Amino acid sequence: MEPLIFVTPEIPAGKPTHSAGPDVTPPPLTGSGLQTICLYCASSIGASPIFAEATRAMVGAIHAQGLGIVYGGGSTGLMGVVADSMLALGGECVGVMPRALVEKEVAHRMLTRLEVTEDMHSRKARLIALGSALVALPGGVGTLEEIIEAFVWLQLGYHRKPVGILNVASYFDPFLTFLRHACTAGFMKAEYLDLLIVESEPFRLLERLRAFEPPNFEKWNRAPPAPPA
Repeated sequence: MEPLIFVTPEIPAGKPTHSAGPDVTPPPLTGSGLQTICLYCASSIGASPIFAEATRAMVGAIHAQGLGIVYGGGSTGLMGVVADSMLALGGECVGVMPRALVEKEVAHRMLTRLEVTEDMHSRKARLIALGSALVALPGGVGTLEEIIEAFVWLQLGYHRKPVGILNVASYFDPFLTFLRHACTAGFMKAEYLDLLIVESEPFRLLERLRAFEPPNFEKWNRAPPAPPA
């Protein structure tokens, strides 16, 4: 394995990193252009061995289809499982981590490449930029925050990449119930929820990510119909 390479990604000058979505994202890709899967996952291993098993299965499916992985760069928990599994298969695994966490020595030291960012905001933007599809594995509030941001950016048209969830052992069911409740309560459109790809089997999830077609956002920007006279 080659020595670890530290890279500080360039953020456009004068742009705040927390709002740099459209500026740091390369040309939009549809599902048919899959090259690298961005995996959001936990720095903890979880209470059940099924979470690590499903993570290894997801990594195996990604590698079997000739794809690479980009993730948060950690060496512990499910993040460590992602990196160790992909590297053991001889695949490409790129990490992205804020400098402060690298200095705390939580970064994986055998990655294909580790990109070091100045803060969490630029880390998340860089992960979205590098991934041609964005997928959440089981995790806590950090994982949930990352996949929600990627999902919101898709709704806003900041990127046109597929966003998915590997719903291991129904782990994400309460979250999906909340999203359906938000639709029922009038705070989210059903068209937006339909954009989120949810599967429990890795190869089926990748198949749907490949088949993803970006929506026509214009139809959702129309003014609501006038009330009857």
